[in-house]
Amino acid sequence: MEGVARRSGVHVATIYRRWRSVEGLVCELMADLSGGIPLPDTGTLRGDLRALARSIAAFYTEPRYCGLLEAVVSAAARQPEAADVLRQFFDERLRLAGAMVPRAVARGELPEGADPDEVVAALGAPFYYRLLIARGPVDLRLADCAAEAAWVAARAGVFAPAAGTAEREGVRGATDAVRDAAGSVGDTADSVRDAAGSIGGASGSVGDTADPV
Repeated sequence: MEGVARRSGVHVATIYRRWRSVEGLVCELMADLSGGIPLPDTGTLRGDLRALARSIAAFYTEPRYCGLLEAVVSAAARQPEAADVLRQFFDERLRLAGAMVPRAVARGELPEGADPDEVVAALGAPFYYRLLIARGPVDLRLADCAAEAAWVAARAGVFAPAAGTAEREGVRGATDAVRDAAGSVGDTADSVRDAAGSIGGASGSVGDTADPV
């Protein structure tokens, strides 16, 4: 913070009053930088997801931005204050980008109840896996794959709990119906078996009666 104060020409106390900690300062820097990632409105959710994914990919091709992300995530793993600031940053990004989901629901592209946070998280997750875990490059192929996967899952109702519940109830109802039908078939089979046994017994009696003759 002292170095920032020297370079900015203000007293260090001024910086602490504004940002309170170096983590707060860095995360606001992240918010300012990521504000340059446009939030698209192409007219379709598929187009929005693709455009946003490509903008994220372009952002993280800058090595200094990758380093900034790594530093903040590392700090968040060690310091609760940094974790809070990082969470606030991503919550705000999810909120802004998630506006595309209600638009898609209104257009009839997605089922009712689609969760904006989950849709956007599904889009972003492959980037952070590649950057922080796999340590590989971010490119347009990754962007397009992430967008298409999020789109297909959203269309299928994966991020709509109400739809998922209804589907599970439908499957459960069908299973119960099959089980009941199977039980009826079993009861019918038992009846046929009993009838066959009775016929067999009657045939035996007829045979016994016929022998003396």
